[in-house]
Amino acid sequence: MQYFTRRRLLVSTTTSLWETGLLNDVDTAFEAKYPIDLQFTPAGTGIALEQAKSGDVDAVLVHSPSQELPVLQQGYVVSRKIIAYNFFTIVGPQNDPANITGSNSTEALKRIAEYGRTQKVRIWVSRGDSSGTHTKEQSLWKSAGFDYNIVSNETDWYVIPGGTMGETLLKANEFSAYTLSDIGTYLKYYEKDGRINLKRFIDERYELLNVYSVMAVNQTRHEQANINDAIAFIKFLISDEGQQLIENFGKTDYGASGRLFHAAAQLVAQNSTQQISQWIRNYAMKPFGDTECPPEYRDPRYPELYS
Repeated sequence: MQYFTRRRLLVSTTTSLWETGLLNDVDTAFEAKYPIDLQFTPAGTGIALEQAKSGDVDAVLVHSPSQELPVLQQGYVVSRKIIAYNFFTIVGPQNDPANITGSNSTEALKRIAEYGRTQKVRIWVSRGDSSGTHTKEQSLWKSAGFDYNIVSNETDWYVIPGGTMGETLLKANEFSAYTLSDIGTYLKYYEKDGRINLKRFIDERYELLNVYSVMAVNQTRHEQANINDAIAFIKFLISDEGQQLIENFGKTDYGASGRLFHAAAQLVAQNSTQQISQWIRNYAMKPFGDTECPPEYRDPRYPELYS
């Protein structure tokens, strides 16, 4: 495919990819290969998918399979590809007032809720914005046996300040409270920027898996959608170059033990027997029919995405 004039590609993206700085590197590398101006709009997954449904963008980068599936089935987006993974983490004050050290996520939330209800202090900060992180949080509360609609209205201890993941971490730090964060944004604010003093308590468990996907806006729904360049962007992200960029991002600042993101395209393509590959399949593919994108939701003009 040849490109003769510079065009604009609008991508709505989850805030964690934006706030960590990963997309700055993606932008530089992609625009060096193609005469396309990438323009990112950071938003929670819920808002990003609404922008896709309304045709305001050409592609979306999101991390909430349960929210992605209906939008794909409704025909607003096509050609879903899994590009990366990391984990969410429950973080909180160093002195751990709710005593969650050594517990799993279910027990941790029970202890945090009990502490908040008895002490009546602001002890949990939530995104509360239909983002992928917020969706994950709701599923964790449900797994812990709570009715989220009740919990989220207990304002003595449960706080919804509004804002991005970074802003939520800053608010949790201000209140000496716990919160759920993707590991990438947490490491950026804790290790690199030194803006928070929150400790990681629980991470790298299946229930905290965080999988990132990219989808193109369906041109049959929105004629103006820049599908050709959206597919070029998807191809770049799953290419060896794009996957290496994702895998290596942050290594200089955080080291191997604090990697922000991990490449996922090959894990999916090779049907690896590694535990993480099986986790990704179960969490981000099984609801889609054990595939990253069912054939009926793939744009037939680009079969090479799945070959």
